[in-house]
Amino acid sequence: MDFVNFLIQLLNSVQYGLLLFMLAAGLTLIFGIMGVVNLAHGSFYMLGAYLAWSLAAQLGSFALAIVVGTAFSVAFGLLIERLLFRHFYHRDHLDQVLLTFGLIYVFEELRSMIWGDDVHGLPVPELLAASIPLTENLSYPVYRLFMSGVCLVLALGLYLLISKTRLGMKIRAGAFNREMTESLGINIKLIHSVVFALGIGLASIAGMIAAPVSSVYPNMGSQVLIMCFVVVVIGGIGSVRGALIAALLVGLVDTFGKVLLPQASGMLVYVLMAAVLLYKPEGLFKQ
Repeated sequence: MDFVNFLIQLLNSVQYGLLLFMLAAGLTLIFGIMGVVNLAHGSFYMLGAYLAWSLAAQLGSFALAIVVGTAFSVAFGLLIERLLFRHFYHRDHLDQVLLTFGLIYVFEELRSMIWGDDVHGLPVPELLAASIPLTENLSYPVYRLFMSGVCLVLALGLYLLISKTRLGMKIRAGAFNREMTESLGINIKLIHSVVFALGIGLASIAGMIAAPVSSVYPNMGSQVLIMCFVVVVIGGIGSVRGALIAALLVGLVDTFGKVLLPQASGMLVYVLMAAVLLYKPEGLFKQ
């Protein structure tokens, strides 16, 4: 592998890792702060992709489709949290697993009824359709750089929100000690709603920006969900910083594994997870 090919694969791994982080960050926030095991998290990734595909065709603008689709996803997530998840915060994790596992089938049936079962392609926006030439024969798509940039901006925004704002202080307090937080007069139900909406928003945006690259197809959320749980376990349950580092590690291992060891690429990520858990059972970072 020459330097140019190495650079391309490195950029691909970073882009994939950052996309995984957007998904895993929402998942680890919901579990770390609300204590809810959300197996249906990947369905919101799928919802974002389908919304991007349908809204871009109707509105004629990919950027506008992302804005409208994110607003719809967050509103839908808030509705689901209020009607279902709110009643399971104090329930056993098995009850939460059964609820969210059932929601996967409900969302898949709704997707089939609304959009059908065909595979759809979403064209890359014309403004981002160019490629950056690296050699005479190799180039790198501008849209993949755009994906990485969006993920980095959202990751920075998430860090600033949790670490530097009053709302972030309340979120961290609620994660550390819910009873004490409530006794201080903080509306913990509102905090949970905000966290759930934030997690759903990140998942849906990830699906939207990934749609032009991966296409839009049934059960696409189930495939990324497994990788999300791997990232959460490696990084440490409840740790956003751990999710970022773990997502980048998984992106590197998965991308270079497919290039260098294609026969064993399917298991390399799980070997990485096993190696981390062998020496740090709680993950790379604690909550």
